Amino acid sequence: MYDIVAIGNALVDTEFTLSDAALADTGLTLGNMTLADTDTQNALFAKLSEQGNTPAKQAGGGSAANSMVAFASLGGTAFYHCRVGGDDMGDFYLSDLANSGVQTSADFAVQTDGTTGSCVVLVTPDGERTMQTHLGASSQINADNVKFDTLNGAKWLYLEGYLAMSPSAADALEQLHHTARQAGAKIAVSFADPAVVKFAKDGLQAMLNRGVDAVFCNLEEASLFADADGDADPVNALLKYSELVVITNSDKPTTIACRGDNGIEEYQVESVAVSQVIDTNGAGDNYAGAFLYGLSQGLDLPSCGKLAAAVASAIVSQFGPRLTVADYQAIKGSVL
Repeated sequence: MYDIVAIGNALVDTEFTLSDAALADTGLTLGNMTLADTDTQNALFAKLSEQGNTPAKQAGGGSAANSMVAFASLGGTAFYHCRVGGDDMGDFYLSDLANSGVQTSADFAVQTDGTTGSCVVLVTPDGERTMQTHLGASSQINADNVKFDTLNGAKWLYLEGYLAMSPSAADALEQLHHTARQAGAKIAVSFADPAVVKFAKDGLQAMLNRGVDAVFCNLEEASLFADADGDADPVNALLKYSELVVITNSDKPTTIACRGDNGIEEYQVESVAVSQVIDTNGAGDNYAGAFLYGLSQGLDLPSCGKLAAAVASAIVSQFGPRLTVADYQAIKGSVL
């Protein structure tokens, strides 16, 4: 049995550090994720090479996968559904998950003739991450990639917002929701990126309309959703769909709101100060994973927020979207 079961894109991240001017030269939007086909992705790699940029780091990524690594490394049990190609990158990706304690199944995940997805992560001097993603095999993730019996006895099902952009994932998401409810698992959705709210609102709405128990997003995503929903208040807009709403806001306090027996309960949990923001890639993913780990262990909401804030602060203080297992454990020991 698993504490949490998730589904999301499987991407190998290649990170670059570059100037604001070099980012502008790529034509990408600061802080957003853009989808690209094979030729466009290769062209970006070529442009970065021409600029003299070399990768700062290459590692397994994907929004929900990062969340699951945090969850498992803190001590929970996690299973991740994804789709990779039958290539070296796919082998690397699955072994990387296993090394972090996240379970998956190659029998369900590997598309033999496919190419594993990649994500170019561009980090500017302010630490902001801008991404261009070639989904590869992930673009066709569907119900055949899902081992539904993993939800038996699970506490949570975690859905990655990026899948709102994937038509092939629609049936799998609906079936997972139904199976989770039958199994008594709670359901969490992460918005993942402002681009999801801007360009895949219908898909995101479909996830929420089925009923969820927790939503994770940042203030920009929450505000975009509320505006599109005709509601000026992001918290109230999201509480229409979810029992619990967690809205991060960079280095400012996180808003945690839930519907309780005595009305809406709301908490403000301070972020943890860092001396220098190096890279924001994966900060929100890790926040959600650590928060859900806290919930799975019966912590109260402010304590979940404090653990999540500590993990996220460590993430932005380094390159890459994941810590070592030892680092996650050290943070847990210092907070709990």
